[in-house]
Amino acid sequence: MKIAVVFGGVSFEHEISIVSSIAMKDVLSDELVYIFLDENRDFYHIPTNTIKSKLFSSGEYKKCDKVTISKNGFFKKAGLLGKDKPIDFDVVLNLSHGGDGEDGILSSVLEFFNIPFIAPRTEACVVSSNKFLTKGYASSVDVKTIDYKYYTKGDSVTVDTFPVIVKPVRLGSSIGVAIVKTQEELDYSLDVAYEFDNAIIIEPFISGVKEYNLAGTKVNGEFKFSIIEEPQKTEFLDFDKKYLDFSRTSKAVEVDLGEELNAKVKDAFEKIYNNLFEGSIIRCDFFIVDNEVYLNEINSIPGSMANYLFSNFDTLFKSVATSLPRKKHIPVTYEYVNKIHASKGK
Repeated sequence: MKIAVVFGGVSFEHEISIVSSIAMKDVLSDELVYIFLDENRDFYHIPTNTIKSKLFSSGEYKKCDKVTISKNGFFKKAGLLGKDKPIDFDVVLNLSHGGDGEDGILSSVLEFFNIPFIAPRTEACVVSSNKFLTKGYASSVDVKTIDYKYYTKGDSVTVDTFPVIVKPVRLGSSIGVAIVKTQEELDYSLDVAYEFDNAIIIEPFISGVKEYNLAGTKVNGEFKFSIIEEPQKTEFLDFDKKYLDFSRTSKAVEVDLGEELNAKVKDAFEKIYNNLFEGSIIRCDFFIVDNEVYLNEINSIPGSMANYLFSNFDTLFKSVATSLPRKKHIPVTYEYVNKIHASKGK
């Protein structure tokens, strides 16, 4: 199998996507074809044997072959005057974190051009990339979330009890997120958050809350789960700490919450994944408060694909790639138009 890893994109998580994609060389045994989407939304074919992070920071990637996208695949010029030649691959792995990748733009393009890909479909991206919509979706499938207030830029923000946590609505990797303990800190954190987004949510900050991660997918209607992991213990996993996970390939340590809570976490994951996220491998981060499971966030394209949570990610990936959801064929028959013409004698 040949896997086209599409990464980069116009996003605050652009650099994270580069790190995450390079890590796939140590995770997947199949041949990888790297296709980079730069800040101008131009595609480039990056040779797998020469890919490294400095290639992008230096701008050297622009010496690589430019790529176009059209029906059924990616194409590049065969020689200076040659025709467009298709790039050979079997499936795309969308590893563009944040904007373009996780907000549904790339998924829409790939679906439009009939290109098979592993990632959430457009509607799933819309739900998971917006924390406000995630809260509503979770509630609709009977999964608890922490109480919150939603504000847009220019709104008057009132906090009655500190500490709270301020989050931009559309960003991941803890970018723009802050724990706020005073009114002065609140004013500053709002300025920072609104630099990244025009909408925020504010939640009560629960000190010492236990967080657990579970990744999974669905193959031919059957759920496949990773281990449950308890991330490193700290007051708050900031961007710098999370950044390291995007190049992570070493296996995580499993935590056993006991039969009841293990089942509750998996049940919450199944409700979130439902059929909305078919064709993707996602990671859900949960809080456990008073023996109840709360969804914190959905990582629709997790760092390094959360490979470190699975005992055999390579095999899992292949099984997902060979059981992707198919778009329902909608026949266009012009039956209605023909009836109109027939009735008018035209």
